[in-house]
This record gives sequence, structure tokens and C-alpha cells, in this order.
Amino acid sequence: MKKLYYFRLLILINTLFISIVNNAQNISTSVFDEVLEELSVHNEGVAEDFTDDIIEELSERITEPLNLNTVTRPQLEQFPFLNDLQIENLLAYLYIHGEMQTVYELQLVSGMDRKTLDYLLPFICVRPVENRRVSPRFKEILSYSKHEVLTRLDIPLYKKKGYEKTYLGSPLYHSLRYGFRYRDYLYAGVTAEKDAGEPFGALYNRSGYDYYSFYFLLKNVGRIRSLAVGNYRLSFGQGLVVNNGFSLGKTSASDFFQHRSTGIGKHSSTDEYNYFRGIAAAVSLSKPLTLSAFYSHRSLDGTVSDGAITSIYKTGLHRSRTEADKKHTFSLQMAGGNLTYQKDQLKLGLTGMYYFFSQPYEPELRKYARYNLQGRTHYNMGIDYQYRLHKFLWQGEAAIGRHGQAFLNRLLYTPSQIYKFMLVHRYYAHDYWALFASSFTESAVQNENGWYLAGEVSPLPYWTFFGSIDLFSFPWWKYRISKPSQGVEGVFKATFSPRKQCNMYVSYQYQQKERDVTGTGGEVILPTYHHRLRYRLNYVPQETIALRTTLDGTSFHSQGKEVGYGYQLTQSASWLLPWIPLVTTLQGSYFHTDDYDSRVYISEKGLIYTFYTPSFQGEGMRFSFHARLDLDDRWMILGKYAQTIYCDRDEIGSGYDLIYGNKKEDIQLQLRFKF
Repeated sequence: MKKLYYFRLLILINTLFISIVNNAQNISTSVFDEVLEELSVHNEGVAEDFTDDIIEELSERITEPLNLNTVTRPQLEQFPFLNDLQIENLLAYLYIHGEMQTVYELQLVSGMDRKTLDYLLPFICVRPVENRRVSPRFKEILSYSKHEVLTRLDIPLYKKKGYEKTYLGSPLYHSLRYGFRYRDYLYAGVTAEKDAGEPFGALYNRSGYDYYSFYFLLKNVGRIRSLAVGNYRLSFGQGLVVNNGFSLGKTSASDFFQHRSTGIGKHSSTDEYNYFRGIAAAVSLSKPLTLSAFYSHRSLDGTVSDGAITSIYKTGLHRSRTEADKKHTFSLQMAGGNLTYQKDQLKLGLTGMYYFFSQPYEPELRKYARYNLQGRTHYNMGIDYQYRLHKFLWQGEAAIGRHGQAFLNRLLYTPSQIYKFMLVHRYYAHDYWALFASSFTESAVQNENGWYLAGEVSPLPYWTFFGSIDLFSFPWWKYRISKPSQGVEGVFKATFSPRKQCNMYVSYQYQQKERDVTGTGGEVILPTYHHRLRYRLNYVPQETIALRTTLDGTSFHSQGKEVGYGYQLTQSASWLLPWIPLVTTLQGSYFHTDDYDSRVYISEKGLIYTFYTPSFQGEGMRFSFHARLDLDDRWMILGKYAQTIYCDRDEIGSGYDLIYGNKKEDIQLQLRFKF
């Protein structure tokens, strides 16, 4: 015990020398920003709004970090970068040794490597344990609750062709959000949004905004694990049946993040498609057994012709009369449940859901989409499982639907803090239907088979090496592939972190797929080869300055065709002004690509609860200036100005989104009030 005491004292003294890191985090890119950036680059279908909820939850956790001395297993499971063994070791440490004195005491917990600590530190703290009622009183909720009002305004300094005759509203974007929170027990809020080009309080939007959302979420009160009313999201098992929460995908930064189903969660973002509306509840039948049930009824956008739904419209845009005519043309109802058993190293789950459209869904299916979803009624059922044996963790799920089956199995092996390995096998039948599925995949939870092997090693101080290979095949046709096909993807990443204030990495991604040759009608199919190379340097020379340099190179070609190249150089600098609470970020980029296939991605600092990584093609420059002023603990003002200048064209975009000229400028403003 004396050794433990002296080691704690040494760690406490050590924090005096590394406290600069916590100050620098206010202006440097957070670790999770890096993960989200990797997700957006390697999973191009991820929309900005898709990550709103997870970013909001993490932002709340940063402003109100978890107290390690009162933390629970479900709270720790919110962080995908903590594996089950690390969670068990942390809880065991607290049970044996009592309250922690500092967060850096985490270095004593078995299995906590430096990388995991870097991920975890922004979200946790250490405070003495308070005596708190298990079931809070109404008066306590009112006294200790937190409120947030957030409004956003986007002002484009250009005019699109659609505003000449087609779009019915102003080019301004506006949203208004109110959120209520009482610790980790109660959440409620309202969201309203008007997209650019949509009328406000006129024509078909006489109620004001085009989109309204309400959510209410109660958690961990008595036997109630969660109760959601209004808009909510679901995630069970490995996502083969239902998962419209945050999905990690195949990214070099997050491959060893452990997938966990989050169950029932709130939907507070402005995403107008990816959510359920109704009621959902999870009740603890016993300590290891939890029963969940849910029902949803909502109107969707799309085209209805001759009594049948021919298309589902997912953008949420209602700018023109044509788009407005697609608004809420049919309804979708869904009901289902989940039963989960979790005790010690074993976890089992059973999920089932039944959903049906108000009219038959009969899309015009091209040959590559012959086996896609169609009909009026559908169902999915799945059994998920998880078992940990010493340093092995096995996760998986088997699912069926009206047609086809889907299987996913994931094996993780962590022999030490230095070595990590993962093997994933997935089989998604070509005729498997799951409207709400999202899981580990190259494209979709349908028509895909694959083996994925990844390893991460840290054999030298400050160095981490990651490598992966994915062998996948598509049993049926895909978009732009007029036959069954196969492909391979390999990733290598080397990270060097000599100290907290400086780190860098080099990553390389290679992908080979097959694709129809344009203009041959699918008669000629050739392999394509895609290479991506990135260098990133993060440097924080002082508490008030953070620098980031990024260099990307990409090439794309198919057999017998000319190679298309692309590259971009980005430099950003952030300053925290010492005399006023103002953080500014200036970023500039130059990009040059030969075509769309060799496009590059440039991430930049966005607004609160958003993440922005657009792609660029052609030749041009991108500039952005971001400024955040925190007047006090309640008021925050944020502004962003961005400009893109193309050197190889006189017009930007096409169709109704055509912009006359080679410049595109935007101003974004955000105001937040907490009370």
C-alpha cells in the first residue's frame, strides 16, 4: 500500500508539468475530431448531420466530464475506444483501492496504454464522491438542470441558378435548437430548421420552419433503463437489424474501437431522415436481463404513382414546387423489441422488428438493384452475441429478413498493450433486406462478403504502426459494375508522438475494385486502382498556439487508361488570445486534381455540433477563418468565413446549383446561450 501511495504522489506531482496539455486542448484539434475526419474520408456517404448527435454528446461530456469515482459500466461503454478488459480493470481498481486522487492515476490501471489515455482524458475528471439521491426530486431537477439555446444562420455570398425561377425561399439557412438536461438522467429538447431555398412562414411552410423535431429521454431511473418519446434512434447488436446511431465503419483511426450497441438514444440533430418517431422504452427485468420495446410512425418524402411508392426522398430539401410535392407523401410504421442478457463475460441479445409502408413500395429497379427492398411489409430478426475469454473478445450477429440472411463475426485479440489484432468476417446475402441496418461494410449491409484482418503494434517508444487488409466480393451486380465482382483494400499508418505538444503520422491506402468502362453499357469491365497518401503534423509550441499541416496525394486509374493524379496542401493555425476569451483559427489550402476520381478531402473547423470535410476536384484554393468568443459561462458567439476560388473554371456546379463565377463564399454565424 505504501508503494501505491508514493506512486500516486509521484503522479500528482507529474501533473504539474503536463497541465499545459489541458490548456492546449482548447485550441488544438481533439482526438475525436481526427477519428471523425477519418470516418468522413473513407466513408463518403456519411453526411454532416449524421454525426451531430454523437458530437453533441461528446461535447457535453467534455464540458461536464465523468467523475471516475462514481462512474458506472454503462457510462464507460459510451466510449468505443475502451475495450471490455480495460473497463473491467478500471472498475476493479476503483473497488480495490477506493477513490482516485487524480486522473493520471489511470496509468496504474492494467491495460491502459498511452493512446487510450489520450482518447479518454478530455472526457473524465476526478472529484470526491457526493451523497446523491438515487431518484432525484422534482425540485432538485429544476435546481440543477441545464438549458441550452443554440441558433445558426448561414449566409451565402453568391447566387445559385435555382434562385432565378425555381427555388421558392431565400438562400439563407437557419436553425434553432433548445435542449434541457439533468445530469445523465433526463434530456428533452426541440429543433427547428429551414434549409437554404425553402420558404419561411409562406406557401407550404405556413407554420414557419420546414422541419420540427421534439425529443424526450429518461435514463437510469429505477428499473427504467431508458424511455424515449418523440424522435429517437436505435442501435442493437452489430447493426445488422437496426442501427441509425453513430457507425465507425472501416477507418484506420478507429479499427480497434469496440462496437457496442447503444440501445435507445435521443435524436436532437437536424437530420430529417435518419431517426424514428414515437415511443421506445427499456426496462431492467433483473440485473442481467433488459427488455426493450419500440414503436414508430412517421411521414416520409417520396414519389407516389398509381397507388405505389416509386422512390424515397432522403435529403429533406423542399426548395422548389417539385421537391415540395414529395413532402410527406406516405407513412412508415415500425414496431419491435430487444431482449438482452449480460452477465460477466457473456452477452446475448435477440432483436426483432416489423415495418410496413402505407402503400406498396415498388421502385423502378435497374438490373443491379433487382434484389433491393420492395413490397409493403417487411421484418428483420437477429441474434447477437459477445464473449470474452482472457485476452480474446468475440462479437457477432446473425440476422434474417423477408429474404436472405446476414452474418457478422469479429474476433479481437489483445495479448498486451503493445499488440492488438482483429479479424472480421461478414456475409450479407445479395437479397438480404434491412432498411435500418448499418454495420461493418464496404458499401451496404447487402450483397457483400469479406474477410478483414488488422493489426496494431507499438514496439518502440513514441511509435505506433497499424496495418489492415480487406478482401471483399459482391455476389451480384453493383452500381457501375455489371457483373459479380471482387476487390481488395489495404491500409498502413505510422504514428510518431515524441511528446504531447507534437505528433505526426503518415498513412497510405490502396484499393482495387472493378468498374464498367464509361460508354460501353457494361460490356467492358476493368479493374480500377486507387492510391491515397497522407502526411499530418500537429504541433502546439505554446499554450496559446496550435499548428496543423496536412499533405495529401491521390491517384486513380483503370487498366489501359491514363492515370489521374491529385494533391492538396493545407496549413491551419489557431490562437487563443490571452486578454480575451477568443479562439481563432485560420486555414488555407491549395488543391489540384485531374478528375473527380482523384478528388481530395479537406477537413476544417466547423460550427458547434458539426463536422465538415468537403471534397474538391480541379485546381483552386480554399480559405477559412473561424472565431469563437466565450463571453462568460453562458454566452458563446461563433463566426466562420470560408471562400473557395477555382483556377480552372468560370462556373461552379451544375443544374440548379450552378454558380456563375469561379468564387464561392459563405458566412456562418452561431449563438449559444446556457442557463
